[in-house]
Amino acid sequence: MQVMKLALVATIGLGVAACNTDRTGETLGTVIGATAGGVIGNQFGSGSGQALATAAGIVAGGLIGNRIGAAADEDARRRAMQAEYQALQYGPPNTPVVWRDPDDNVYGEVVPGAPYQRGGQNCRDYTHTIYVDGRPEVGRGTACRLPDGTWQTV
Repeated sequence: MQVMKLALVATIGLGVAACNTDRTGETLGTVIGATAGGVIGNQFGSGSGQALATAAGIVAGGLIGNRIGAAADEDARRRAMQAEYQALQYGPPNTPVVWRDPDDNVYGEVVPGAPYQRGGQNCRDYTHTIYVDGRPEVGRGTACRLPDGTWQTV
């Protein structure tokens, strides 16, 4: 049942993103934000309130993701992803890994939590704050290290 809910949330997130055809970064940000927002929103409420929380999460996540995607060029996104990897792979708990795109007013920091085991995998909670024109957008997640050494958000 949970897989069906996540599939529905992802489908709705893609539908929200389809409304945005202006720029690749905006579309990617919208997809990621809407999907993550829907998953997070789905964790709150119960019964009909859960559906409302999921929908609100999709909309809010899509808007935030779109804003970040619009402001961040490919170089900024690459720097942000490198900082996430650095923080998750090597960062001491609660110590920020900072990144900045020198060409845009987009920067951020990734703060990893303490590593722990989950289903036989090394995992970490983390917070990634991205500043767009000085305004913070905060995302929280959990990532687990795959056998090939990459980290996957769960």
